[in-house]
Amino acid sequence: MEDFAKSLTFEVKKEIADRYFGFRKIIEEDSDDYQQEVIKTALTLENKIGFDLLRIYSLLRTDELIKQFYRLTGLGEVLFFDPYVSNSVTIRKRLFEGLELRGFFSRSRFYNMFFDVYKSLYQHVNEYRKQLAALIEEHEVIEEEIKLFYQKNDISGIMLFLRNLEGNSPTSGSMSGTIDSGGSITMEQKMRIHPPQPVEKFLPILEEIPELSTIKKELTRLVKSAYKKQPDFDLKDL
Repeated sequence: MEDFAKSLTFEVKKEIADRYFGFRKIIEEDSDDYQQEVIKTALTLENKIGFDLLRIYSLLRTDELIKQFYRLTGLGEVLFFDPYVSNSVTIRKRLFEGLELRGFFSRSRFYNMFFDVYKSLYQHVNEYRKQLAALIEEHEVIEEEIKLFYQKNDISGIMLFLRNLEGNSPTSGSMSGTIDSGGSITMEQKMRIHPPQPVEKFLPILEEIPELSTIKKELTRLVKSAYKKQPDFDLKDL
């Protein structure tokens, strides 16, 4: 009879553990996937949007024109800006290396490059915003999973049940033994699942920027001012 009781106790504990850790593993895997997607989105921001903005800064050159660009586009906070990058000939060459030049004259090449980069920026900002929206939704799902997890898994109650199942024996198992002397609070804290940080803690929320066709007139005036300040600059010479 004693062996049967031990066997039954073992099976009950195993079932509880399988259910508890099975659900917990799902949440942890979802959290890991979420964090990997945050990294991918950060790379989109840095390697795509970042390079587009650096090219735009390099063409506009002056702080005032760059500020005007942000006011026109409503992009939000100024990102990746460094005056040295905007004025370095070496960095300029690297930024435009491999990009297609369109136009017979230096002026047309300058204008076309700016508009091509803007179209690239528009595409990459939209891609980034979609990734952010997906991450925000995924974070909400994980938070809901955790709430559901604790609705179905009361750690203190589970451990109290296990202790009673084993006859209140303080040495009958490491899990049940932690209930004594208020130890269940420590165990509950150790086993508590915390959601990952929301994506807003790591990455900026960018506003949607207008399509080129809707602000081309305003951008053309901006590019015209930028070109006048550097009439001897020719992208072909880079």
